[in-house]
Amino acid sequence: MALNIVLIEPEIPNNTGNIGRLSLATGSNLHLVKPFGFEITDARLKRAGLDYWQHLNITTYESIEDFFRINKEQQMVFLSSHGKKTHWSINFTDNLFLVFGKESVGLPKTITDHNKENLFKIPMFSEHIRSLNLANAVSIVVYEGLKQLSI
Repeated sequence: MALNIVLIEPEIPNNTGNIGRLSLATGSNLHLVKPFGFEITDARLKRAGLDYWQHLNITTYESIEDFFRINKEQQMVFLSSHGKKTHWSINFTDNLFLVFGKESVGLPKTITDHNKENLFKIPMFSEHIRSLNLANAVSIVVYEGLKQLSI
């Protein structure tokens, strides 16, 4: 039972490092789509990922186009604060791709516009917050998926 965590153009090394650690802890695969806002050798990424980084099942893509071309047959859901359905209604399946956007702006509009049926959000109950930290959002969705897959 494996999920695929996809980060489109991640910007903050600490988030990516923490998501890498989460990937390993949950048996998930990590997919990173360039350009990054940091170098994979960044000390902050390594510190957040600690000594686990070399054990990750990680795939890197040169561009969004490469990612979608290579994975065009895969089942995907997209996470965005613009989604209408909550992450609780995702039909989690083994090998599902969970696609997250970059920290500053989320997923590109071209992706959200073309995937409205598979666009989900994590509900937030305060009008004073725009979004959750990316590493927290990924954790929430991945563990909900593991819960649903284990029932």
